[in-house]
Amino acid sequence: MMASPSSPTIPLTCCSSSSSSSFHPSSRRTKFELPAKSQRSPPSLITSRVGAPDSPLSSIAADAASSAGDRVSRRRKLISVAATLPFLLQLRGYVEEGIIADAAELDNDEYTMIKEEVRKVVSKAKAAGVLRLVFHDAGTFEMGENSGGMNGSIVYELERPENAGLKKPVKILEKAKGEVDARRPVSWADMIAVAGAEAVSVCEGPIIPVVLGRLDSMKPDPEGRLPEETLDAFGLKKCFQRKGLSTQELVALSGAHTLGSKGFGNPVVFDNSYYKVLLEKPWMSSAGMSGMIGLPSDRALVEDDQCLRWIEKYANDQNLFFKDFKNAYVKLVNSGARWRSL
Repeated sequence: MMASPSSPTIPLTCCSSSSSSSFHPSSRRTKFELPAKSQRSPPSLITSRVGAPDSPLSSIAADAASSAGDRVSRRRKLISVAATLPFLLQLRGYVEEGIIADAAELDNDEYTMIKEEVRKVVSKAKAAGVLRLVFHDAGTFEMGENSGGMNGSIVYELERPENAGLKKPVKILEKAKGEVDARRPVSWADMIAVAGAEAVSVCEGPIIPVVLGRLDSMKPDPEGRLPEETLDAFGLKKCFQRKGLSTQELVALSGAHTLGSKGFGNPVVFDNSYYKVLLEKPWMSSAGMSGMIGLPSDRALVEDDQCLRWIEKYANDQNLFFKDFKNAYVKLVNSGARWRSL
């Protein structure tokens, strides 16, 4: 949902071997000593093997012997492979595990480094704008076209009306990204995804783990993909469905509006006040500024039976809200992402 530059709120709507030698039995030549009464060599295969012209019978016998030798050789090779296969598979496993372990260690170091730098620049007062940046980058994802999503393209889209006010959080994260890039390059997509999770944590919300490895887009995403703040509940559900998000995830992610200056409790504390205020429907009152609380899309949620069921659950159980928000956030920042290989 689009917030005006002067009143940062969180997005959702458009405001966002070895081989054996062959063994041939016929190749072993034996010197025969014949009886004294006959010194002639008999017309046998043996004499033909030692120099007599080949006969059809000798060729057939030789071929048969060679074939038998080949079968023995193949069997020996198979036995050799069978004997070494377990070792090779185990070795492969060790190598793969080693690669994965090394990659995980590198990612963990990078993750820690990003979080540390983000914490230096993101305060409670700046958290709402940073979190809104996440929704407006990831919110362009469309399943049908398999495009958009968490790809850092927001840095090319800052002049769009729906992204008004997002230059400031980008500027805030530029400093942290520069510090990280000096040691190991990080994509804008990863930077923004981690920063949003840290913004929630800074404001006393749930700790959200973020996997790294997203690649950045080199061009802006198509326009008109963020949900408009004037949509009713039916329109919102349809819009989120195209992004692969359920009604429950829509309501959980909308809870991000608890941060910012739209009247949902303490603007710098991430809790379930958003849902409690929705149930009170203060905009129905003509007193004071109550009509300014929330966006039209926020108010529409409480008028929908499916959404209302989740609003009531989260209003009564903050831990459930935290759990569901964390899961929905992880799904959101992974949507449409292209990943680097190991």
